[in-house]
Amino acid sequence: MSEIPAKATGSEDPAEGARARAADGLASAVGGALAADGVPSGDAMWQSSPPGSIYDYIKVASFSIGPDGLVDQWSLRAEHLFGIRADRAVGMDPIEAFIDPRHRERGMRKMAEILDGREWTGVVPFRMPSGTEGECGHEGLAEVYVMPTRTEEGEKAAVCIVVDVRTLRSIETDLAASQAIFSQSPFGFLLIDPDLRVRRANQRFASIFGGTPDDHRGKGVHDYLQRGEAERVAATLRRVLETGNSITDMHVTGFVPGSDERRHWSVNLYRVHSGSGRPIGVAWLGTDITARRAAAREAAAARRNLALLNEAGARIGNSLDLETTARQLLDVVVPGFCDLATVDLYQGLLAGDETPPGLADGSAELRRVAFASAVSDEPFAGAGVPVPVGAVHHYPFNSPCADALRTARPQTVPGEDGGLVQSTLAVPMVAHDTVVGLVQFARTKGSEPFGDRDRDLAVELAARAAVCIDNARLYRREHERALILQRSLLPPGDPEASGLDIACRYLPGNVNTGRPSEVGGDWFDVIELPGHRTALVVGDVMGRGLRAAVAMGELRTAVRTLAQLDLEPAEVLSQLDEIARGLGAPGGVQQATRAARRPREADLSEVYLATCVYAVYDSVTRRCTFANAGHLPPVLVEPGEAALMLDVPPGMPLGVGGEPFEEVEVELPEGALLALYTDGLVESRDHPLDEGLQAFVSALSDPTQPLEDVCDHVLNTLDTHHGEDDIALLMARVQGLPTESVGDWTLPREPRSVGRAREFARAQLLAWDMEPLVDTTELLVSELVTNALRYGEGEIRLRLLLDRTLVCEVWDSGLVQPRRRRARDTDEGGRGLQLVGLLSAAWGSRRTPRGKTVWFELPLPGGDTSLTDPAEALLSLF
Repeated sequence: MSEIPAKATGSEDPAEGARARAADGLASAVGGALAADGVPSGDAMWQSSPPGSIYDYIKVASFSIGPDGLVDQWSLRAEHLFGIRADRAVGMDPIEAFIDPRHRERGMRKMAEILDGREWTGVVPFRMPSGTEGECGHEGLAEVYVMPTRTEEGEKAAVCIVVDVRTLRSIETDLAASQAIFSQSPFGFLLIDPDLRVRRANQRFASIFGGTPDDHRGKGVHDYLQRGEAERVAATLRRVLETGNSITDMHVTGFVPGSDERRHWSVNLYRVHSGSGRPIGVAWLGTDITARRAAAREAAAARRNLALLNEAGARIGNSLDLETTARQLLDVVVPGFCDLATVDLYQGLLAGDETPPGLADGSAELRRVAFASAVSDEPFAGAGVPVPVGAVHHYPFNSPCADALRTARPQTVPGEDGGLVQSTLAVPMVAHDTVVGLVQFARTKGSEPFGDRDRDLAVELAARAAVCIDNARLYRREHERALILQRSLLPPGDPEASGLDIACRYLPGNVNTGRPSEVGGDWFDVIELPGHRTALVVGDVMGRGLRAAVAMGELRTAVRTLAQLDLEPAEVLSQLDEIARGLGAPGGVQQATRAARRPREADLSEVYLATCVYAVYDSVTRRCTFANAGHLPPVLVEPGEAALMLDVPPGMPLGVGGEPFEEVEVELPEGALLALYTDGLVESRDHPLDEGLQAFVSALSDPTQPLEDVCDHVLNTLDTHHGEDDIALLMARVQGLPTESVGDWTLPREPRSVGRAREFARAQLLAWDMEPLVDTTELLVSELVTNALRYGEGEIRLRLLLDRTLVCEVWDSGLVQPRRRRARDTDEGGRGLQLVGLLSAAWGSRRTPRGKTVWFELPLPGGDTSLTDPAEALLSLF
């Protein structure tokens, strides 16, 4: 409420009584006005006007005029309105000070009438006097309400209430503009009070939510929005009220009366203040963006589908593995296209059946090969029982999935009540007019349902994946066939040998050319022999294809068998030559030998020729014996020396027959590198054999590197990507058995040599810290030395070799090989070799240039193989 100058009784200022009476009159007028506006009637209630009243917006002032026509009281608001302090204004003639000279005569008459006791109201132009705090000469327009009063002495005076008319007119203009904006806005406009109730709504808002604008007064956001959305919007309104930070483009979702369609609005919120700066509410400006959202969703869906197709083209089919291809499809569609997805492939397709997979009724067995979910890790049930990945199952005849498989058309499967899934698209995977499986795309409840565009996209994705899966199926079939043959080319596991560090490589022909792999006849092998010796084999059957691979497999098996007989390298190749000749004859080796003695027409399709190099390395002496059957020469690199090709006489290829094979023995220095290879490494159409051999020798310039690195360097340096022939490479670095790992003694042919042999063996084992082997070794050494004394000839030699196993050898000059026999219960002897077989891991005998060697082998303590108790072994013989 405006300040009213008043004066208490007894004041020294005689004008205060008039001011008090003026205050009484103004209070009565204001009270009457409030009653007219609807304030409950009754006893007058006086209180200070709170901030935000009308007086914050208009300029109202009061002053009093004494009996002499001069100002005797000047309020603070008068100071603010006129810019004159009270100490200067008191005593001034208001007519002379504020009225323009042109209007002073009329003003004097009005002042006389006022002092005569007349009440007056009117609009008066005024100007600021010079020397004021306001702008000098500034003109204004004021509405003045003059009320006659009397002083304590009974003299006539007056109280003046002044209102700045220009401020009122400015407010009127602002209100008219605000009303026009509010009522004519094409957007929904609300004014929400601090209690989050609608104070005012425009016609646009009312046209959407029904009724008139006045019908929405007092409503809250819960009257228009669902609970969750309403709470979110209410929290935002409170935050705007508290912080004053405006909100732009807040999306609100709800429903309008009489419609089940979900609507979307974009809402802007900002805080509204009173003239004093006090927050009085929040302005809500909203526009319907439902159509825009729908168009945006359509455009986004089209872009998403195009992006999915591009991603599918880039990611699906990068692998020729069936399961990987199926997972790549699901990686593309989850969660970009659906929430859950599975891929089922026909079991017959995975098993490699040649016939088209599946039955005509669509109920054949399928295997679930892939599953992906953005909401749960549980197996996807679809329209039935959950099926885990890897399980084999089938769909009932009348099920939508079986119908999709049967008709090769997609089917929509509705979700079950109370389940997670809203709907499922069952799409058959069709490649080259053949259904290879079924992919299911599912969306959970709350997601957008599948539309026609989604169905078309699902069919396209499934078709692309089906072609890739069919290609993977064909590749798997060919690859498995080639893999079966390739496994027969390589030694089982990683090759290991006593006294040698082994590295090997095998590259099938066409592996780097992109053409289908056709297995050839190249092979290599590493065979462990008794006495810590090793046989190294590299061979090449002429020709390509299954016939060459089968012939190679038979020759490789024969080599391993002959090697176990401990034959000399030349004799092994001679036996292989007979076997190779028998491969092309219906009756085998004997029929081939007879046919060779009489002339016959050659059938080149039945001729099997092969080259082979066979080497036996002794880790104790570091000597290696070579025999060659038409193969390329081995390459040796000695430490600090250049690589050279060994001069091993090349015999005739295997299968020709009639020619003996020669042997060459070479002592290999410690650290030397030995390389055996096939012609695919050094020969191609663009590079003659001589150039390839020279390049191979030059590539072995740094043999000190790890063997695996040397192999990789050779393959990367030479032209190994021509794909014309298989490549086999076998490299070995010499690491002879250390001298301290060998015990060697010569014993005379006398009975006491048995005891001395046991003593030598015990002492050597204790020196090697092999005490757990002492008892067993003593017993077996005693048996072998006794047999050498009884059945052998010449001096006896005892040798112990310690490497990955313990090997004991007994040498003599006799040529008769020991033969193990089963002794009867009544026999006093004949159980020595039986005991050797029971207690040792392996035993045997071999011929030597000067007699024979009988040996046995024991596992080292702490290994995987445990030792047999000698006492139990002896008892088991009886």
